[in-house]
Amino acid sequence: MPLLQQRRFSRSRSSVGAAREFVLTTLNQWHVDDRRDDIRLCVSEVATNALLHGVPPGREFRVRLSLDDLELRVEVRDSGDGRPTVRQPDAESRNGWGLFLVRELADDFGVTEHLPGKTVWAIFKVSTAVDHEALDDDLAGGGQ
Repeated sequence: MPLLQQRRFSRSRSSVGAAREFVLTTLNQWHVDDRRDDIRLCVSEVATNALLHGVPPGREFRVRLSLDDLELRVEVRDSGDGRPTVRQPDAESRNGWGLFLVRELADDFGVTEHLPGKTVWAIFKVSTAVDHEALDDDLAGGGQ
């Protein structure tokens, strides 16, 4: 059975950092130690895109993580219009690198459209298999 955690974030600048912290806390709870920098950067880029381009005023975006054996799936869903596209960034520009980096760092990446909005997702193969018994013990306070 896959592990699942999700959280909603408001349309504010502080939400990008809060989304990164949520992801890192969840990875710690799940004992996922590898690829943390890649995962954190991708969450930051996709959450920033949701905040700047996908979350209408008064709405939120959602970050969802699932871990099934050796595959971590990260999703950021917003309710805004438009479909994100990967552009070849200009080396001189500071813009346009977000989805390019996500595509390069993740093992798989895509966009699922909804009415309203869309989910931008990335998959990372990790070396930590889910040990449900150890995780249950940790969550119950026995792994302290």
